[in-house]
Amino acid sequence: QVQLVESGGGLVQAGGSLRLSCAASGSIFSTNAMSWYRQAPGKQRELVAAITSGGSTNYADSVKGRFTISRANAKNSVNLQMNSLKPEDTAVYYCAANVRTASYKRPSDYWGQGTQVTVSS
Repeated sequence: QVQLVESGGGLVQAGGSLRLSCAASGSIFSTNAMSWYRQAPGKQRELVAAITSGGSTNYADSVKGRFTISRANAKNSVNLQMNSLKPEDTAVYYCAANVRTASYKRPSDYWGQGTQVTVSS
């Protein structure tokens, strides 16, 4: 079993910054891509940023230039630095990881419980 635990959410004023962290633990053989998603009230969950094990990154257009995703492979952790926050960034942010639990098993996606980010205007 694999667990993902997020931290770092909270309330911030527009223009401010927050840093989200996520650590994966449990029966981990290897971790492939790690990602951050978000879901605002009444909206579908959307990809915010993703990073491969090799360090390649991908961002939603709405956060390019403001958010930075990074990871520490040895720690199976991923961070999301969020700068110049806007009220429309308000959402529950979820960490996701594609994890192989054994060399002979296919990788599966695992999710964290989510952390609330609220940006006030």
